[in-house]
Amino acid sequence: MKTSGANWRIVLVRPRNPLNIGAAARAMANFGFDDLVVVCPFDPVWREARSAVGAGHVLKAARMADHLPEAISDCHFVVGTTTGSRRNLDRDPVPLTELTAPALKVPSRTRAAVLFGSEKTGLLNDHLSYCHMLVRIPTTAGCPSMNLGQSVAVFCYELARAAGFSRAAATGRVHSSLPANIQALDHVLDRAARLLDLSGYFKPKGKQAQLLKLRRLVLDLGLSNHDVRVLGGILAQLEWKLKTDPSIGKGDRLGGED
Repeated sequence: MKTSGANWRIVLVRPRNPLNIGAAARAMANFGFDDLVVVCPFDPVWREARSAVGAGHVLKAARMADHLPEAISDCHFVVGTTTGSRRNLDRDPVPLTELTAPALKVPSRTRAAVLFGSEKTGLLNDHLSYCHMLVRIPTTAGCPSMNLGQSVAVFCYELARAAGFSRAAATGRVHSSLPANIQALDHVLDRAARLLDLSGYFKPKGKQAQLLKLRRLVLDLGLSNHDVRVLGGILAQLEWKLKTDPSIGKGDRLGGED
């Protein structure tokens, strides 16, 4: 389904129960969504989930991915779902009702995704680092978690509701350059990481945490395809200079965060 011209994908990360996959597919069919990707499911027979009565077309078209980046490489806007209760998050998740406005701003001809984590652990911090926005479903404090299928249903309803008035909001919008997708941003991040390695920026014990912070920073910039091309060229030139210029010694290199 489209909201504001964007095609929305539902991504289930490491679901443990094929019945929950079926329930999620059924919820998608209820609200007109059909793009389902399952990342590294625990049960190999997830396509045969019995609870997906009437949603066979969603499961038949569903795809499996070995890793999250593979599932969202072509996506330009990624939403992560979380209760926020079990994670040391670097930002606060917003209520689901606040998703509508950002969803309407996603340009046409682009793809967006909503990520749902495992029934046991939810989305891990590494998964959340790929998200432009974290969203939670407001629930009571005594019972904050929802069944995976229920969560997908609530999100699909909210996105479908937004689609009812998205056409007027999107009319007349002109985009000189589409936002960069996750694959393009990862290329920039990989090049930036190599450059920072060459400069001596990373501390050995803190490198992974710093890379997650760097990904968050890049996502928050909202780079377009044109921006990525320009930034990639700048980073490539800097990397070449560090590798080939003998005048740049270790004493010139930067130190990372303490």
